[in-house]
Amino acid sequence: AAAAPEPHGGKLVDRMVGAAEKEAVLAKAAGKTIELSDRNACDLELICVGGFSPVDSFMTEEEYDHVVENHRLKDSNLLFGLPVVLDTDSEDLKVGDTFALTYKGQTLGAIEISDKWTPNKAVEAKKCYGTSELEHPGALMVATERGKYYIGGKVFGFELPVREFDCKTPAEVRSMLPADKDVVAFQCRNPVHRAHYELFTRAASHENVGEGATVLVHPTCGPTQGDDIPGDVRYRTYVVLKDQLNDDSIQWAYLPYSMHMAGPREALQHMMIRKNYGCTHFIIGRDMAGSKSSITGEDYYGAYDAQDFAKSIADELGVQTVPSLNVVYTDEKGYVTADVAEKEGLSIKKLSGTKFRKMLRGGDDIPEWFAFKSVVDVLRDAQKQ
Repeated sequence: AAAAPEPHGGKLVDRMVGAAEKEAVLAKAAGKTIELSDRNACDLELICVGGFSPVDSFMTEEEYDHVVENHRLKDSNLLFGLPVVLDTDSEDLKVGDTFALTYKGQTLGAIEISDKWTPNKAVEAKKCYGTSELEHPGALMVATERGKYYIGGKVFGFELPVREFDCKTPAEVRSMLPADKDVVAFQCRNPVHRAHYELFTRAASHENVGEGATVLVHPTCGPTQGDDIPGDVRYRTYVVLKDQLNDDSIQWAYLPYSMHMAGPREALQHMMIRKNYGCTHFIIGRDMAGSKSSITGEDYYGAYDAQDFAKSIADELGVQTVPSLNVVYTDEKGYVTADVAEKEGLSIKKLSGTKFRKMLRGGDDIPEWFAFKSVVDVLRDAQKQ
């Protein structure tokens, strides 16, 4: 098994500064502040702790254009999935100024503005999401949530956002993981149910994974799509399940990242981030980070687009992909892969997400083969609040 992979670009970025530097930077800002959105706060955190290594600032126009166009960083030519930008509607922000970056009552850091421009959002959406239609949630976010200007420049980190859950830094996660074993990352943005568990435990023994591998369950806990379960509730489902499973070969950490639903480009972004957190492998499912048109319900990406793209860059990136198996529950043999169920003519049990949510609301008994009882209890409690 491999030693822990080196971070993307060779070393972990750390933009957190000490008290003296913080004071000097705040003196320069002289009371000028930018209030960050939820997404901005996640991005600032990932820059400062090295999750986006080797990126160590909000991108300038040149850097942004290069990533949008080529899914690569400008000078190093390293793979990089999606641009990391700070947006604003403010006319007052000028190049050369320093602004403190505030978020929900905290001063998280500061930026020295080196660039301000009006992005071509149609081009950004078309290149990054494969479409500039507003029916795509990522394109809609770029067009309507983000301000009309982007600003780039050097950042200084003062503190991390205070949350109900702790998001460990790449250095902290690396220290939890075995240095001499493969680490398989499992990305999710929903509570973990039985099929997910079957999927990631099987992935750890996939043919391209070394003996005795660890699984890192690494859910994104930033803003997600509007109809998803809130981050703090999802977090509680992970905590109870971690306790219930009580398994050292499964480690848990939370990623302050907000999904773009960008399909192939986002698969690259996730793999690169997980490399910085010390993972050697990444489980990639059908339609990873996929999205449907909010009008027609049609998929924006083919079922295997993200998987195929991820495979094509795996060697260069230094993170191998592990396919997410299609596991199904059968009366006769419990969980098996769908091809086995078909071959042996087993009777498959199904429960759709919609039906599951309906049963949750109605207080019906949810079968243990589908969901862990500890997780169901947390979801039920949250509904009562």
